[in-house]
Amino acid sequence: MNNSYDLIVIGAGPGGYVAAIKAAQLGMKVACVEKRETLGGTCLNVGCIPSKALLESSERYSEITRHAADHGIKTGKVTLNLATMLKRKDGVVDGLTKGIEGLFKKNKIDWLKGEGRITGKGEVTVGKTSHKTKNILIATGSDVMPLPGVKIDEKRIVSSTGALCLAEVPKKLIVIGGGYIGLEMGSVWQRLGAEVEVVEFLDRITPGMDGEVAKQFQRILEKQGFTFRLGTKVTGAKATDKDVTLTVEPAKGGKGESLKADVVLVSIGRKPYTEGLGLEKVGIKLDERGRIPVDKHFRASAEGVYAIGDVIAGPMLAHKAEEEGIAAVEIMAGQAGHVNYDAIPGVVYTWPEVASVGKTEEQLKEEKIAYIAGKFPFMANSRGRAVGDTDGFVKILADKETDKVYGVHIIGPDAGTLIAEAVLALEYGASSEDIARTCHAHPTLNEAVKEAALAVFFKPIHI
Repeated sequence: MNNSYDLIVIGAGPGGYVAAIKAAQLGMKVACVEKRETLGGTCLNVGCIPSKALLESSERYSEITRHAADHGIKTGKVTLNLATMLKRKDGVVDGLTKGIEGLFKKNKIDWLKGEGRITGKGEVTVGKTSHKTKNILIATGSDVMPLPGVKIDEKRIVSSTGALCLAEVPKKLIVIGGGYIGLEMGSVWQRLGAEVEVVEFLDRITPGMDGEVAKQFQRILEKQGFTFRLGTKVTGAKATDKDVTLTVEPAKGGKGESLKADVVLVSIGRKPYTEGLGLEKVGIKLDERGRIPVDKHFRASAEGVYAIGDVIAGPMLAHKAEEEGIAAVEIMAGQAGHVNYDAIPGVVYTWPEVASVGKTEEQLKEEKIAYIAGKFPFMANSRGRAVGDTDGFVKILADKETDKVYGVHIIGPDAGTLIAEAVLALEYGASSEDIARTCHAHPTLNEAVKEAALAVFFKPIHI
């Protein structure tokens, strides 16, 4: 194996492996360090992909058990084979991780197996072997954020990793944290029969999401069977072989109480993973949130060291890391890599899905930007009515004078796919009229985006 490279990437998650492939395509000699037995990082192994596989399986189960009759489909007794569902999830992960390994071979990228650490300028050591390189790209991602007083054992008190492989459906699941991950995993087990209660420190779920969308989202989840305990602080947890007892109290102070559940999922966020990287060897100091400071070209304070993804500022999203990885290696190659942070979508893969890009109404008001909001409900969308998914709406926020689109927020069926049109609109600086005058196929869910655009300055046709 070659011990001298143009680039060594530390971490083979979405940011790292994509950066490695792009660098190889640009003619660099590349190695990628990964300590897991498989490539793909947290996202592919124990995050985005397995959770979406379970979301799909649980949604199909829910459709059959709760909604098939609405379509005139009569079924007998439907039973759940959880072991088969989990096996399918594992198969999806296995196929994709092997696919990345195949891409590494195709692009002649060396996989350095083990933990990597920087041991000097232009030097990365894996195990006992040191490798020289012109550039180092740190793409080590993030880890579960711990909660004081609540010890994760991945049996009764689980992280998102443990929530992917529960041996049985819990009768009662408490989710600590009302963010994207907790609500997605809560949806999986609620569809399969668990009673799900969400305990959130803030007085709302999904902080950072457009407020109107968040309120509608909570109402829909409540209609599905979720219960929410907002403005509540978890102060401790005691697990036994059979259950967990949580102690909670009002976030603003007050009398505490106890809650019981079969399983507790701790999902209060993630923290940058930078332990053991040897950053001090090259004089890199972390910021107050444990992230690596970088300039607009993703360069850290040490010469030849770059960082992307969850270890730097910005949303902890796989696709954000991918874009940064590509931009960083393009810059190393003398090209003009760039990431438009105003056009990075966020998606919650519940059902209905929630997706957004750009600014929220709250942000526009805080920045004192005059805007107009155009909305259109899926209840008035012909495809939504035909398939029976009518919850939610599309909301477009545009400048009051210029009509430039500032933000698009969707709660409804397949919102994660629909948002791509909005991302492209923001990337090219489109107006709401540009979207409204673009021909959309009929009947499609995308027509709701067109109608919301019409609602900004003109009038929607179908309401």
